[in-house]
Amino acid sequence: MMAVRIPPRLFPAAASAFLLTTARAESSAAAASLSVAAAAGGMSGAMSSTPPPSYTTLKDRATCEREIKKSKFIAIAAPISDERSAHSFLEEVRDPRATHNCWAYKLGDQYRSNDDGEPSGTAGKPIYSAIVSSGIDMVMVVVIRYFGGIKLGTGGLVRAYGGVALECLKGGTTCFVKPKAPVGIAVPFELLGSVYHQLQHFQAEDIKQDYDTGEDGFTMVTFKIDYDRLDNLEDAVNSTCSRKLDFFKR
Repeated sequence: MMAVRIPPRLFPAAASAFLLTTARAESSAAAASLSVAAAAGGMSGAMSSTPPPSYTTLKDRATCEREIKKSKFIAIAAPISDERSAHSFLEEVRDPRATHNCWAYKLGDQYRSNDDGEPSGTAGKPIYSAIVSSGIDMVMVVVIRYFGGIKLGTGGLVRAYGGVALECLKGGTTCFVKPKAPVGIAVPFELLGSVYHQLQHFQAEDIKQDYDTGEDGFTMVTFKIDYDRLDNLEDAVNSTCSRKLDFFKR
């Protein structure tokens, strides 16, 4: 079979933009490795040895409201994709009229929490513990408290914040997420039909084309696919096309 090597200048615009968009939907560790690839001008020919793990997250927002010794606690949970979306969610739901807007989020191995004026360790950490206990990832929980005039004490605050957060998460609808590999192929025009047939057969998603590659006769096809199907797809494409096409992967 004849090997086709595509000059690197074909890929930065289409491939890097595609990868950066995909990274925001994955864990921070995956995003970090993606930034390196983008800085180098796009994807590399080798796939990371360890694909991002699958996880369970919320499908939609969930809420829970409880009154504890005249204080009103409102928990709001939502799926998030990165720190930026966590900050946006917090700004959207926090109530400046409330006594406290405490929160925690988990993005894979990355997490943060905030007591927002409550005694240290009595709000943010219990909310985070509730997230861990629920088994839900890529999620943020904000618990808003309106003080009712009766102090709860350290133990009471821990139970209140952790309890309402966990109840909120348990009441939400969850979904199982299997991260997909972002891939690009530089395809000669005459082989587009064969490549698309294999992409559809292996259930690739978000298939896009970019003709502005800088090389006549080629188009950049980007898509996402299950990690465990990628090797078989590559073999099928090369066999169908009777030549080796370079797969550019994160």
